[in-house]
Amino acid sequence: MGRAYQNRKESMAKTSNMKARVYSRYGREIYMTAKSGGLDPNGNLALRSLIDRAKKDQVPAHVIEKAIDKAKGGAGEDFARARYEGFGPGGCMAIIECLTDNPNRTFGDVRQAFTKTKTKIGTEGSVSHSFDHLAILVFKHDDEEAVLEALMEADVDVTDIENENGKLSVFAPHTDYFKAKQALIEAFGDIDFEVDEIQFVPQTYTEISGDDVALFEKFMNMLNDLEDVQAVYHNVENPQ
Repeated sequence: MGRAYQNRKESMAKTSNMKARVYSRYGREIYMTAKSGGLDPNGNLALRSLIDRAKKDQVPAHVIEKAIDKAKGGAGEDFARARYEGFGPGGCMAIIECLTDNPNRTFGDVRQAFTKTKTKIGTEGSVSHSFDHLAILVFKHDDEEAVLEALMEADVDVTDIENENGKLSVFAPHTDYFKAKQALIEAFGDIDFEVDEIQFVPQTYTEISGDDVALFEKFMNMLNDLEDVQAVYHNVENPQ
């Protein structure tokens, strides 16, 4: 995998405004996850993982608590998941994941990011076949064989394991996410996961140059400015 997960998206927490958008995105995700799977993180593994990730991204406790309280009330917005795909600047491939309460508005906003960078949004499946949809778990450990054995005993279909500087990166199909995480915790105790996510990892990368670099930056900035956008995955190599 070549530590491909590190290239999945730009940082969006460089300014106070960007931090506010990150908090809003986590708030939506936590609200939806708690509303659909239960309010107790011990019984809702998706919620527990999301809260852990939010804390690592320095999301304030009151933002997390407010989202859970909102789900407890039962009322509120009814968000739906939406995924858009297309070819961005320089012919790169991009997948945009959203949570929206107005699909028509969100589609129009995402399409505008393509249109204003002289590119075109695609149809469902137009680029996702060139990405692997993977569970990625990264943690400190030095015994690759023991980790692999624990995962295999739990019947996890391990895609790859990387060992670098005392850290293991486990890649598995996204459908095995909870099974893989639970197997590791049961085998090695409470693990502090550096990365604990399901991501789209590109199978190949593309380099961009010239005017496409500025267009790509504009493309990403426009998408990151959209409140409905939760994550952007692309296959641009070293975009910064």
